[in-house]
Amino acid sequence: MQSRHHIPLFLALGLTACDQAAKSPTATTVATTSDSQASSQDTLPAYAYTDISVLASAFTNATSGIQVLSHGTITRILSDDTSGDRHQRLIVALSNGQTLLIAHNIDIGARVPNPVVGTALVFYGQYEWNAEGGTVHWTHKDPSGAHVNGWLEYQGVRYQ
Repeated sequence: MQSRHHIPLFLALGLTACDQAAKSPTATTVATTSDSQASSQDTLPAYAYTDISVLASAFTNATSGIQVLSHGTITRILSDDTSGDRHQRLIVALSNGQTLLIAHNIDIGARVPNPVVGTALVFYGQYEWNAEGGTVHWTHKDPSGAHVNGWLEYQGVRYQ
């Protein structure tokens, strides 16, 4: 049986919480620049992305609780999870082939409107291990201010 480790990676990387003033779902436009991993149709923001090896290692070692900033290509759009808080669900593939479920709370954060398979999605949230590759959640602001604010960026717009 593999153990689960909870690593506050955002502390190790020197990342801080996004502005925590707003409490309602928001969508804002962000500046972008080209990235060597982007496809010809996508332009990704210039961020200090979490190294892909961190996500690969978290999956291999069944590690959870890691704050990550990464991007992938949307491969599937699932129906919303409507039990409890509602979550928009997307599957993204990373550049190493690992897939992640993005579970974005739409009772707190703004929904990504009309995502398209094959396009890029940037995400900042908490990685949780599962046998299918992992889940990233906390991709929204925390109304209580107790958790790091996360977000999704799609086609130059930030959703949190």
